[in-house]
Amino acid sequence: MERRTERMRERGVSATVLVCTNERTEYAACAAVDGVDVADAVRDWLRERDRYWSEVAVAETSCLGMCSEGGVAVVVHPHDEWFAEVTVDDVPTLMTELFGAATGDTTAAEPTTIG
Repeated sequence: MERRTERMRERGVSATVLVCTNERTEYAACAAVDGVDVADAVRDWLRERDRYWSEVAVAETSCLGMCSEGGVAVVVHPHDEWFAEVTVDDVPTLMTELFGAATGDTTAAEPTTIG
């Protein structure tokens, strides 16, 4: 085992967005409600602002325990923020609320209160 906490801090990574892409057949699951598309939208939002893997990491994960037919489960650490029913259309608002817009960013949605 090798601890890489310091190395990640040196790279500037200060947060991780976990996006559920779990598949199952017994009941609602994030894969069936565009989990991969939501993960891609999060990565795209960060890439457009040159923040992907420089400040924020993104990981697809299995079940986060917030299954819904209305959208995807997303968790952001170390913010300890948990979101259910996230859709691709929600991503710009969610990411702007959590990480703010980059200087001169005209593509970010206006921040709104989440929760």
